[in-house]
Amino acid sequence: MEENRKSRDVDLLHGSLWKNIPRLALPMAASSILQQLFNSADTAVAGQFAGSTALAAVGANTEIVAIFVSLATGFALGINVLTAWAIGSGNRRQIRETVQTMPLLSFILGLILMAAGLAISKPVLVWISTPPEAFDQALIYLRILCPGLPFLVFYDFGAAILRARGDSRRPLRALIESGILNIILNLFFVIVFHLDVAGVAIATDISNIYSAWLIIHWLRREEGEFRLQFRSLRFNRQVTRRILQIGTPAALQEVVFCISNVFIQAAINSFGADAVAGSSVSLNFEYFGYFMLAAFAQASTTFISQNYAAGNNRRCRQIFRVTLVLALLLSSAICIPLTIFRAQAVWIYTSDPAVQAYACQRMLLILFLTPVPSFYEVPAAVMRGYGHSLVPALEALFGTCAGRIIWLFTVFRAWPTLPVLYLVYPVTWTITTILTCTSLFVLLRRQDAAAASQSV
Repeated sequence: MEENRKSRDVDLLHGSLWKNIPRLALPMAASSILQQLFNSADTAVAGQFAGSTALAAVGANTEIVAIFVSLATGFALGINVLTAWAIGSGNRRQIRETVQTMPLLSFILGLILMAAGLAISKPVLVWISTPPEAFDQALIYLRILCPGLPFLVFYDFGAAILRARGDSRRPLRALIESGILNIILNLFFVIVFHLDVAGVAIATDISNIYSAWLIIHWLRREEGEFRLQFRSLRFNRQVTRRILQIGTPAALQEVVFCISNVFIQAAINSFGADAVAGSSVSLNFEYFGYFMLAAFAQASTTFISQNYAAGNNRRCRQIFRVTLVLALLLSSAICIPLTIFRAQAVWIYTSDPAVQAYACQRMLLILFLTPVPSFYEVPAAVMRGYGHSLVPALEALFGTCAGRIIWLFTVFRAWPTLPVLYLVYPVTWTITTILTCTSLFVLLRRQDAAAASQSV
């Protein structure tokens, strides 16, 4: 058992960063990309077997669902950082308390998300001007999807604990197995039972239940302080408070991006169902590049959390440089080829010429530049690893959310075309990069000054 654990876990405190960071980040990137691929199965099955209206219905929900997913992953980051700090400082008691608090906290947050989703589903779809021909199916899809949110939250929370100790392989395995199940059930419910978007949503719920069960199974078989014991479950207020202190700003930062994208989605919806469907196709490819850079950003949080708790400040600076370079290179390796071969790539999702044209337009304007967010995602992740989550969240609120809303009501209102609308992404990426990099520079300078004063 010990040998198996050592073969799975990456040593975050020692060894080559150029080797160990990819060992942790690449399975995380693969997990997110595979999850998106399996989610794309919803889009592909809806488009190929249920028609363009069903494709638009699923696409209209993309950013709404992303809000719930972002909340889950943001709060999970609090568990990841707290666990990594405890590992780096050798605090076994805190590890045990975090593990035993996690199921209860995830259950509560999952129920809150489910209730909120069911309550706001119809008003939000109305607010974003969902095309009338796709509205009813979009509402069905979202309402069926909401009961699966508690299981999604549990998976993210449990996976955060495993990743904090350097194990990103088993969360990847859970997504592979649940994703394959999702595709099979998608085809079964849509083709055999003709359930259309309802069948797609049911398949997603079942796959979320399965991935959560795998995490429970693995944590139940862990040894020592990492073992999940149902009879020892307890709601530790101090642990919960620290998780929320770290996770809430991170969750809000991700939600800010999603909310701003909901405004953009509302603007896209005004161009009709074909534009919505085309944008949804392009967005799937954009996620692949973004998830690659986001995985290295998340890896930097975990690495820095452990090393900062262990007092390895010099290694923390090296982690920042290595993760930034790798995030840029590997996300570019995904986005540039997809942009070049965009006409061929869109055939995976749709054979409708109008939808393909809209998809290619967005890919050319946005997908090519998707690696740019590396310049603010990695610095923001570094600050979270040091325990500073609020500042990058506020910068995202101003640079991204406010910037995009201002663009919509000024530039886009003056020139209401899709290319002008899509330019909002690189513009706000640049603003957020300037803000975040400046904050990180100030933080590092303060740390240098504090270290210098202590050495005197």
